[in-house]
Amino acid sequence: MDFLLPRQAEAAGSQQQSPQHAPYPPTTASLGGVPTVSTDVPISAVFLFLFICGAVAHMTIFQMNRRRGHKFIMSGMMFGFCMARITTCVMRIVWATRPTHIPIAIAAQIFVAAGVVLLFVINLIFAERIIRAAHPHAGWHPLFTHFFTAIYIVIVISLVMIITANVQSFYTLNSNTKRVDRAIILYGGTFYAIVSFLPFPLVLGGLIIPRKTRVEKFGTGRFRSKIAILLTATFLLCLGAAFRIGTNYKTPRPVNDPPEYYDKACFYIFNLTVEIIVVILYVAVRVDMRFHVPDGSSGPGHYAGKQALETKRNAVIKNTIGRVMTEEEVFDDAAEHEVNLEREKTEATERV
Repeated sequence: MDFLLPRQAEAAGSQQQSPQHAPYPPTTASLGGVPTVSTDVPISAVFLFLFICGAVAHMTIFQMNRRRGHKFIMSGMMFGFCMARITTCVMRIVWATRPTHIPIAIAAQIFVAAGVVLLFVINLIFAERIIRAAHPHAGWHPLFTHFFTAIYIVIVISLVMIITANVQSFYTLNSNTKRVDRAIILYGGTFYAIVSFLPFPLVLGGLIIPRKTRVEKFGTGRFRSKIAILLTATFLLCLGAAFRIGTNYKTPRPVNDPPEYYDKACFYIFNLTVEIIVVILYVAVRVDMRFHVPDGSSGPGHYAGKQALETKRNAVIKNTIGRVMTEEEVFDDAAEHEVNLEREKTEATERV
């Protein structure tokens, strides 16, 4: 997380005189620094255009799938992320034209850090589906489900904490309060770096641990392709998160003497560049088709169509209650036969 980290009050006093009222300007350097019209406006405009294209693409896919009953909420989440990044670029352009306006600076920094959380959650959902396909019984175990639920809850709580700490750091001159704010911000960056890395041990661990059953195929495409796509996106996002928190742990430098690793190029590479690559990647490989699972999946076998078979059998039983069944209905295995045919068609498509 690349929030503006607060500095000790005595260091702040040595660098510049504080204004008489809050919010107070930052006294320490931050990743990317204060944007300028000549440099940041053109670059932000390019990323603004790219994220608009990403938002249009993901929303188009989401609407097309919705009209044909293909539920995939991650496309909607990708649209939300692109909208957050559109706001980020707009706020950075506005900040460049009004560099001394502290509330704009605060808002710009918050949007930079908050948006990427959606990508972390999407990758965790994909990792969860891969594990459940490889290890159905372990993947659907209540403890495993509660583990992911707990992570999602902590993600939201941590986001609220670091946003609050960041805003508060601009409205106080108390050195102890600034120290606490810095500790909270560092905690948030560390936690999100770990979250961005989680798909690696989860997926690779699922591959190393011997399977007791065959992989339950879901979506389209090869199972190994799904893993490669997820790990590629995870690497990019983890790279950005690790760089941001790694630089934040360094000793704060004065705002007028920033270190080289806070250069504007580093800001755009380890934030917007890695993120737009993931956005484009997820459109190009059609994750809405590859990572789609049957609606209502809630246990082992459901990814492979077991739920569809059970639904058809239950429908047959419901329709025949209250009347005498014919010999054909008693011994009918049409429902299972239809599921098998559908599975064979899917496997044939994957081989092609």
